[in-house]
Amino acid sequence: MDAAIKSIRPGKPSDRQPESRPAELDPAEFLAAAVRADQPRPARAEAEAAVKTLLAYIGENTAREGLLDTPRRVVEAFDELYQGYHQCPAEVLDRTFGETAGYDDFVLVRDIEFTSQCEHHMMPFYGKAHIAYTPVERVVGLSKLARLTDIFARRLQTQEHMTAQIAAAIDEILKPRGVAVLIEAEHTCMSVRGVAKHGASTFTSRFTGMFRDNPAEQARFLSLVRGTTR
Repeated sequence: MDAAIKSIRPGKPSDRQPESRPAELDPAEFLAAAVRADQPRPARAEAEAAVKTLLAYIGENTAREGLLDTPRRVVEAFDELYQGYHQCPAEVLDRTFGETAGYDDFVLVRDIEFTSQCEHHMMPFYGKAHIAYTPVERVVGLSKLARLTDIFARRLQTQEHMTAQIAAAIDEILKPRGVAVLIEAEHTCMSVRGVAKHGASTFTSRFTGMFRDNPAEQARFLSLVRGTTR
């Protein structure tokens, strides 16, 4: 079961709704690291004690051998899973290259695999991001789009917010003629708990500039993402 939330077909002129622009994001959400160096944080020992409390809450014996090092391991895993809070998106996209020989079409990197954590249940969601932008004179290294995806993925997220953040960062920092972002993911908070619908995919998209204003460019982007041109 797939849930698509973006239509690329324009309706008849009489059927079209007034144009609605995406809500603007606070630049702090996509330009800088989410955690300041001077921001107060609990000590590691306090974090490990909190994990021990949660283990006791579910009914575990925190003194048994298999759980003695679990609080430490969980905190170390958090340091890895949520490292995006300490990384700066603007720095990732800061270096660009001007030798493009007048290239004026969009650049697409598809199938960028990621794993993130749902901010509602702190359970993983995972999938692929597909990102395109139409450069103006200068381009960014292709690996930087994957790194940008990882920065936002390695924070507590909703898929909708992550999609908007990636598009906003590219749009603001590179200032291209347009940006297209499509994310497809499976959410374990839906597949292994609650309604427990394994295999359900969620699709979110964000378009700016020429991709937002030109349905033909949206269609071409989606065609390339789906591989229908091969």
